[in-house]
Amino acid sequence: MSQEPVELQDESKFTQEPNSSGKGPGALLRWFFILLFIFVVLGIYAVLQRTSEHKALAQQTEQMAVPFVSVIRATPINTDSEMVLPGTLKPFVESPLYARTNGYLKKWYKDIGSHVAKGDILAEIDTPEIDQQLAQARADLVTSQANLSLSTLTATRYQDLIKSDSVSRQDLDNANGDLAARKAMAQSADANVKRLEEMESFKHVYAPFAGIITQRNVDPGTLINAGNGGNATKEMFDLAQIDPIRVFVAVPQAYSPSIHLGLKACLSLTELAQRNFCGQVVRTANSIDPTSRTLLTEVDVPNPSGTLLPGAYAEVHFDVKFTGQRLSLPINALLFRPDGTMAAVVGPDNRINLKKLTIGRDFGNALEVLDGIEASDNIVVNPPDALEQGEPVKLAPQDALGNGGPHTASPSKP
Repeated sequence: MSQEPVELQDESKFTQEPNSSGKGPGALLRWFFILLFIFVVLGIYAVLQRTSEHKALAQQTEQMAVPFVSVIRATPINTDSEMVLPGTLKPFVESPLYARTNGYLKKWYKDIGSHVAKGDILAEIDTPEIDQQLAQARADLVTSQANLSLSTLTATRYQDLIKSDSVSRQDLDNANGDLAARKAMAQSADANVKRLEEMESFKHVYAPFAGIITQRNVDPGTLINAGNGGNATKEMFDLAQIDPIRVFVAVPQAYSPSIHLGLKACLSLTELAQRNFCGQVVRTANSIDPTSRTLLTEVDVPNPSGTLLPGAYAEVHFDVKFTGQRLSLPINALLFRPDGTMAAVVGPDNRINLKKLTIGRDFGNALEVLDGIEASDNIVVNPPDALEQGEPVKLAPQDALGNGGPHTASPSKP
């Protein structure tokens, strides 16, 4: 009996040992939730971090996608300026000279730069085949004439014999028919001789008008074919008359009403800066070119000394005055679109506004703008072809507001 309480105490001791160690099911569950919470917090942090990085990258990419542009302002053109347009000098008469017979070039008499009068011989062609054909044709003509003479005598004799019934009517008809055939053969032979004589006369190439030889494409021994100078794409000579000289000018449609016959116009050339050559408008195309919207105008200028050379570029000063303010833009500030010529203007919100321009005179490196922009507009210089309406842009540092503002285009000579 005395040992039972001891046994009960031992059992209670054993049952309290697990709780005292802290490793029961409740403790394990508590640690599980703690670890789960830590992982959830780390996951949320990683997601937020990744989202923040993506957002920052997107913003940076969007900022880098906005192009930087440089801007200029249009150049005012002085009031009361004259109309100056580019022109091209052309000969008054120009002709390529080809051969009209076959053979080999025997000799040329005039070279490039030679002044020739009308009818001067330029070259001589050796034509052995034509010579032989002409000799044969002349022999055939002599034969035909001899046969014609014999047929004439026979027909005359038969005409006398028929009166005495010495020949039949059939014999007389045969003789008359043979006479007619011989006449036709003689005429054909004579025409062939004349044709070959004309062909042989082409062995000498003459100047059809007075002028200057501007090109020679043949040398002695060159094979000459009728119609060209031994080459399917080259003539024997180029002959040009340069007094007076023609000047062709493309006048913009906006200024076409100012052009009329007799209008005075003077030329200025860079290489002859101290001299002016004046002439007048002699004709226009009376039609606006639908591609360039210009009126082709011809100015004739006396050139007795030959100072003005064909193919040269000149500025043509028309005796027309313009009043009012006009603007000019350099070529590299223009956009050429199917809808017309445009300028990319940067608005106050730093977005592109494409404005269609009405073009006036062409100054070579700049164009006159009659309508479409204002003098205060910030115009993109060297605009990309892909620039679109409403596209955001950034001003280059030197053009940004508060740093000097946009600069003005270099003035163009009107």
